[in-house]
Amino acid sequence: MNTEQKIQNLEAAISHILSGLGIQKPLVVIDKPSDFEFGDVVCNVAMRYSKELGKPPMELAEFITEALKESELSYLEKTEIATPGFINVTFSAEFYRDLIKEILSLGNNYGKNDDLAGQKWVIEHTSPNPNKAMHLGHLRNNLVGMGLVRLLKANGAEVISDAIDNNRGIAIAKLMWGYLSLMRKDQSTEISIDKWIEDKTAWYTPEEKSMLPDVFVTECYVHAGEEIKKDQSVEGIIREMVVQWEAGDKKVHELWSFVLTYAYEGMERTLNRLGSYWDNVWHEHEHYQEGKSYVELGLEKGIFKKLEDGAVLTDLEEKYGIPDTILLKKDGTSLYITQDIALTAKKRDKFSADRLLWVIGPEQSLAMKQLFAVCEQLGIGEVSDYSHVSYGYVGLKDDDGGFKKMSSRAGTVLLIDDLIDTVKEKIKAQAKVSDVDNSEQLAIGAVKFSLLKADRTQEIVFDPDQSVEISGASGIYVMYTYARILSVLSKGENVSDSFSADLTTGGDLRKILMFYPEIIKRSQKDLSVHHIAQYLLDLSSAFNSWYGNETLVDGSEKEAYRLALAKAVAVTIKNGLEILGIETLDRV
Repeated sequence: MNTEQKIQNLEAAISHILSGLGIQKPLVVIDKPSDFEFGDVVCNVAMRYSKELGKPPMELAEFITEALKESELSYLEKTEIATPGFINVTFSAEFYRDLIKEILSLGNNYGKNDDLAGQKWVIEHTSPNPNKAMHLGHLRNNLVGMGLVRLLKANGAEVISDAIDNNRGIAIAKLMWGYLSLMRKDQSTEISIDKWIEDKTAWYTPEEKSMLPDVFVTECYVHAGEEIKKDQSVEGIIREMVVQWEAGDKKVHELWSFVLTYAYEGMERTLNRLGSYWDNVWHEHEHYQEGKSYVELGLEKGIFKKLEDGAVLTDLEEKYGIPDTILLKKDGTSLYITQDIALTAKKRDKFSADRLLWVIGPEQSLAMKQLFAVCEQLGIGEVSDYSHVSYGYVGLKDDDGGFKKMSSRAGTVLLIDDLIDTVKEKIKAQAKVSDVDNSEQLAIGAVKFSLLKADRTQEIVFDPDQSVEISGASGIYVMYTYARILSVLSKGENVSDSFSADLTTGGDLRKILMFYPEIIKRSQKDLSVHHIAQYLLDLSSAFNSWYGNETLVDGSEKEAYRLALAKAVAVTIKNGLEILGIETLDRV
């Protein structure tokens, strides 16, 4: 019987006691106490059902506690009550011996479950426009998305990491024109696709400019925006380029493909550095016109209605309680929602998924609700099949330590690669960090942890200095704790199964370890891995407190238990960091 089953049996025993008192299908939840001083776990059913049973909470708690003492749950060391009606339970040394053995036996699988087994989830995340380098805002989206990919897999689901490549339209045309204008080797060369086709060597490549490909692309895009401000006719040229692209002009398509190659190259480099990936990428140019057929279908079925000016509207207020929305403009052109309807249908057809998630900023909240509702109207799944996973903005620290929103125009956008490099240099400069060869992994781990430790809906003020602190609420602190444990283990004998649990040593460590599987489930329920990050901080703090007060390797009879407990902590830290996408290091 594993630890989870023992907890479930405790819940079942309390449920059985309440059923005997007349409660139908009682809800019993075993929780972590606010302070382990009161017990290892706590239950508040006495307060929940006291009114229904006509008994004071303390009296009901006393009755349940006495009944538990007569149960066959041999791993209950002590059951007590506390005002105003809590039931506190302390587990036996054997319970914790079995827990530690279970963790060591399961290894990388500790904490994983099969709650979502047989389900397929698709998570669309990151999806940066291929016209500029990825920045800090993209990074939070990516980390939330990839965190969910790994989290849902840990809960047993099959997960597809998905993205949409917005590779067409005015923004991409600006990039194309910006390249033709800015990257001419001779500024007297005509800004012309024909000239470029005739002699591509007359334009710089990123290599020739000693620039990363995505930075090269960004400069081209920004340049186009600046030139439009100086000369409005440039915007007309760019819009004509969009028309030519949509008409299938071969020369325009050749330039389009050429510049996007650089964008994709830079994007891939950054994502590889982060250890991120997509299983599938949808390219907008392949489906952007398909949404109109779904609008026609909605009109035929009487779901949508055409207004006098020719626009197509759908009624969402009455059934869904959200504003009605236009699906086609009066001139017959599509909107983002039109394209998204088609893409959602394609996702369902391709993957036969149970759930589809979109990791997108909060400004898209209404648009996502409208999309889900329209899809349900058309029979493309149900609203409950879809979820918008929103997240708070990331800002930089201003002079007063407050939130400063990033802005491309104001020059306050921090690129992902620049951020990692900055943190990397800070790590190298720290005297306490002994191995600069690991600075890349440490920097990436520090950045990831900083952005994942907060509830995903909260705004974050990113502070590079705080992210590399070797003590406190940082990823470096957790990674350092893991490395410290490996160092301790290397000094002792090999960890064996021949140990007895000693409740006088280890502080709260063994109790905290017990809750890791529940943290994984709670994170899945909330679709937020910040619970895991906070748990790892608590676990690391508890270990370091224990380490500072006791000698773990001393040749005594207790050493075997101490080493087994330490290794169980290391296993749990590694498993948690893995879900966060952070690599553990043997030495920090």
